[in-house]
Amino acid sequence: MGVPAGLSLLAVLLASYIKGAIGFGFPTISTPILALFLEPRTAIVILILPNIVFDGIQAVRKPGLPDTLRRHWILYLCGIGGTFLGTQILVRVSSQRLLLILGAFLILFVAVNVSRLSFRVPSRLERYLSPPVGLFAGVLGGITNVPGLPLVLYFYALGMDKAEFIRSIAFSFLVYKIAQLASVIYFSLLTWRLFGLSVLATGLGLGAFWLGLKTQDRVDQVTFNRVVLGFLAVVGIWLVIRAVG
Repeated sequence: MGVPAGLSLLAVLLASYIKGAIGFGFPTISTPILALFLEPRTAIVILILPNIVFDGIQAVRKPGLPDTLRRHWILYLCGIGGTFLGTQILVRVSSQRLLLILGAFLILFVAVNVSRLSFRVPSRLERYLSPPVGLFAGVLGGITNVPGLPLVLYFYALGMDKAEFIRSIAFSFLVYKIAQLASVIYFSLLTWRLFGLSVLATGLGLGAFWLGLKTQDRVDQVTFNRVVLGFLAVVGIWLVIRAVG
């Protein structure tokens, strides 16, 4: 196994574990690392199927899914439309610009988390904010494979408890990723070879994802999250340098 293949495997395992442990982070970590060795569109397509499987497991792992569906259905519909729009942009954007977008997004993600922004959305405003948040997250996900930042911030701002937060995040990602899978098929980005690699990535990541689920309710994640953010910052800066260099 060469160095690129080994680092790609490590990225999938690390991202799968973090996804299981905190409910999100799989595409945020795995996509930019794979994009260091693969064409960005290829990296995005390969990682769609693992995300669908992991989010499906997290969405049904604890009870309460029907209530989550009733609460966020408008956000899901807008997210589907945004995902198709974002994928259409993905088809037309150059690889260098994609690297710049991914790197800038990671730096923004780290900056928001380090700043420890704390804000709350009153429940009376949820019906008005869900459509634009869903649309924006879908477009961002279609372009970069990382729709999580606006959704994480939004659900956190709604003041959800841990179980509801993880379930809402997981099912939102599940809807977005199924829409993304349909869109990459429509735009002829998914080949049988890439589908095989996506299945392989899913199989390799399931064990690490399972360990992450076991960690979710037991381990203090403060120090762990700081290490992850530092890692993401380094990758984001490297991608930006690579894109503009």
